[in-house]
Amino acid sequence: MSAQHPTRRSILKTAGGLSAAMALGAGGVLGTAAPASAAGDGFGLRIVDRNEADHRMWYYRFQTDAIGWNPGVNVLLPDDYHWSGRRYPVLYLFHGGGTDQDFITFDREGVRDWTAGKPIIVVMPDGGHAGWYSNPVSSNVGPRNWEHFHIAQLLPWVEANFRTYAEYDGRAVAGFSMGGFGALKYAAKYYGHFASVSAHSGPASLRRDNGLVGHWANASSAALDLNGGTIYGAPFWDEARVSADNPVQRIESYRHKRVFLVAGTSPDPINWFDTANETQVLAGQREFRSLLGNAGIPHEWYELPGGHFIRHDMMRRDIDGIIGRLRKA
Repeated sequence: MSAQHPTRRSILKTAGGLSAAMALGAGGVLGTAAPASAAGDGFGLRIVDRNEADHRMWYYRFQTDAIGWNPGVNVLLPDDYHWSGRRYPVLYLFHGGGTDQDFITFDREGVRDWTAGKPIIVVMPDGGHAGWYSNPVSSNVGPRNWEHFHIAQLLPWVEANFRTYAEYDGRAVAGFSMGGFGALKYAAKYYGHFASVSAHSGPASLRRDNGLVGHWANASSAALDLNGGTIYGAPFWDEARVSADNPVQRIESYRHKRVFLVAGTSPDPINWFDTANETQVLAGQREFRSLLGNAGIPHEWYELPGGHFIRHDMMRRDIDGIIGRLRKA
């Protein structure tokens, strides 16, 4: 698979096809960065592996009671971080789902080039193969509480260990595919945390088309991460949890934020599954945009040729817009 065109073939194979999946769920003075505390610092995290040798990309792996294995995080620093003495805004950037994506996805894709010379820290955490940036209703493999890890543990750890602005105007959240959903979800549920939210081919509606995206979240998580457990519950959903996570049901929570949306409009000539996936993304984003427009909430959106993949030009445009919206370094 090309790094420029991530897919979810592996999910489809593991889940046994879309029909089977549906059945499962009918971050002036010379100032260097102080290395992060090896023991963690009170946020429920303990560093078990790290690499701070690279000038910009620092890597950590944590032990946390929120996740039953040790999730990794990449922290990409601005070029001048080690000598500027300044504080910087932070972008939390979330990867998509599937066995081919994790916290190094955006390093493979080119995030160093997208941010070269730009005054922003980018935090790229693990989110599971199909964690859906959620605390699942059930798990048969131990804790997989990604939402708790990201919001209650990782975010304060980043702000304690790096020179950031620990405030609303100092943070943005963005993601691709499943990560785009996670970005939309976190921006709404944790309104005071993020001033900018971006979804690159990220679904915005869990309930449309008889709950296709919600069922897919259940099916993919059951197959890849939870050994039959689910994000939202099966055979019956935890309806309150779905409503709390569903972007189209949280429209007022996007007011006074920068909102950036990207979706593809064309079939993928090679991968029929990505075509179906992006078709659902596009429909959900159109529903979301309509509701934002009716509420008078400004948003920036793009419908572009192609299927379900990371569009580098849109990432660059988005990062420039994020820097323009957030507090300046």
